Amino acid sequence: MTRSEAHLLGPAEIRELADKLGVSPTKKLGQNFVHDPNTVRRIVAAGDVTSSDHVVEIGPGLGSLTVALLDTAQRVTAVEIDPRLAAELPETVAQRAPFGDLTVVNKDALQVTATDVESPTALVANLPYNVSVPVLLHFLEIFPSIERVLVMVQAEVADRLAAQPGSKIYGVPSVKADFYGDVRLAGNIGRRVFWPEPNVDSKLVRIDRRDRFDHAVRPEVFALIDAAFAQRRKTLRAALSGHYGSGQAAEDALVAAGIDPKLRGERLSVDDYVRLAR
Repeated sequence: MTRSEAHLLGPAEIRELADKLGVSPTKKLGQNFVHDPNTVRRIVAAGDVTSSDHVVEIGPGLGSLTVALLDTAQRVTAVEIDPRLAAELPETVAQRAPFGDLTVVNKDALQVTATDVESPTALVANLPYNVSVPVLLHFLEIFPSIERVLVMVQAEVADRLAAQPGSKIYGVPSVKADFYGDVRLAGNIGRRVFWPEPNVDSKLVRIDRRDRFDHAVRPEVFALIDAAFAQRRKTLRAALSGHYGSGQAAEDALVAAGIDPKLRGERLSVDDYVRLAR
């Protein structure tokens, strides 16, 4: 079998696998399995996955995207919390993409450490919707080798991640994602490609890493972001008074960074927060 002949999973195969394993998708784990071959091909293409990539995939489920990734990528490491799904994935890959180099990590994605995955170059995943932002930020933090991200998330979350300063939906996820690189929307995904069909729309988000900032400043930058948005209706002087110890100290820091203390946190770009942290 050549790489171009990987047998992708369709709706019937997904149901068969689920029945075999006694798996019912659960809301608790944010499971909605993709069963459309065209969608997984589109995700791989949107992520610019190449034959030199080591892709880390989070929440592979029954393996529809995994098989498509192995059709192109050099290696795939799949992080799966459900032990039944983690145990079955190598079997599915052996049948459908036997040329693929797959490693499975049976672990909660939020508990993954830098030693669990060897220098991934790309993160491509249909992220579990209930933990999508924390998982995304966790992997960007612990794997500086990740150059590109292409994730499918709830549409509302995607819009927040890609939001610009000053917009109503600009918030903590927007600024923190922007710390790591250029964030943009990369397409809409219909509900019918999932089993079970979710009651929300989905979108693709692409992040191209740009190491513009010294990562040593990240803890302070993220603390400032959290404080500024915890009371987003307050001015920065008021919102950051707890962080700096007093309103006056907050004002002094803001002025020193060239930021108007009367602004709200939603007006600041990630560059402003980095300048303030320094």
